[in-house]
Amino acid sequence: MKKFYFIVSVLIIFSCFNVFVVNADESENQNQGITVIYPELGIKAESAILIEADTGIVLYEQNADEALPPASVTKIMSLLLIMEGLDDGRISLDDKVSVSEYAGSMGGSQIFLEPGEEMPLNDMLKAIVVSSANDATVAVVEHLMGSIDAFVVKMNERAKELGMENTVFKNTTGLDEDGHVISARDISIMSRELIKHKKIFDYTTIWMDTVRNGEFGLSNTNKLIRFYSGANGLKTGSTSIAKYCLSASAERNDMQLIAVIMAAPTSDERFAGAKKLLDYGFATYSVYKIPQEIFEPVKVTGGVNMTVNATHETESFLINKGKEKNIEKQIQLSESVAAPIEKGDKIGIINYMIDGKTVKSINITAAESIKRISFWGIFGKMAKKYFLIG
Repeated sequence: MKKFYFIVSVLIIFSCFNVFVVNADESENQNQGITVIYPELGIKAESAILIEADTGIVLYEQNADEALPPASVTKIMSLLLIMEGLDDGRISLDDKVSVSEYAGSMGGSQIFLEPGEEMPLNDMLKAIVVSSANDATVAVVEHLMGSIDAFVVKMNERAKELGMENTVFKNTTGLDEDGHVISARDISIMSRELIKHKKIFDYTTIWMDTVRNGEFGLSNTNKLIRFYSGANGLKTGSTSIAKYCLSASAERNDMQLIAVIMAAPTSDERFAGAKKLLDYGFATYSVYKIPQEIFEPVKVTGGVNMTVNATHETESFLINKGKEKNIEKQIQLSESVAAPIEKGDKIGIINYMIDGKTVKSINITAAESIKRISFWGIFGKMAKKYFLIG
């Protein structure tokens, strides 16, 4: 009789190999948890935009797609490519950067580099970010790419990759040049990409510093760094044609905002406009951090283990302030999953809702891999159960 039950058990378990993971609905990545209204903020500038950096959601815009001269805000793209060069090891902060004749001839904002002078890349970056030095920018660009022309080509390629639709770069510094234009929206896009490189904040948050062993002082052209709570970047720019421009970033309570001002009539209006945008963003929106959920193990069919642990990524989403108490969640977790299972495989979903509307969905995934059990593995287990256990 034991042999009969043993054979039946093997056949039943083997049939489970045809059971597959029950897939929940695909997660919705775009945050829909906010109501966006563009109030009259009195921004005195040709163009402006405010975005939340994590999601890229636009919280305010004013003529944001008009292509305008950006002045030294151009250097955000130059800095992005430099940071990417640091990340992939093509350059190092300890590199000695040699100044060419061309770099030493740059006008506008500068630290008066002499042809043939050498300076550590770390100090060059300080000069670019803090004092908007054109000569330092060109020197580092030549060090990284070999030529200005090749670097400008890469700037435009990177802009296209990022979806910057109203941008044409003609130089690396932002000095006025026909056809060198960018929109406020595109500036917010490249600013968002730049601050993914957290190292940049080591430079953008400097108020005052020195280079040349303390002999040359640097003072940040972005006055918000000192006078606005949470300010952590990013880049100013001004010329007689571009007027006064700024990409300003600030973080409070885990929410990172980016405000862009283009062609303000004065420097004071530039900073006042950015401050209005940031104030509005911090007063109106907040970030809800999703708590870590604990799940019961999920049954596994046809696997070497009987269960698999479930987990999810710790994420966040943007909400209107005051809506925290309205957040509800709905957990959909598969009752059983079929082996083989790879770590990270989707086995469920959590939907977060505000006022009955789904605003964020995150996947529940397998916390470990489970191999599929072989027929002989099943046979061995059944044999042990029915013949070796009395």
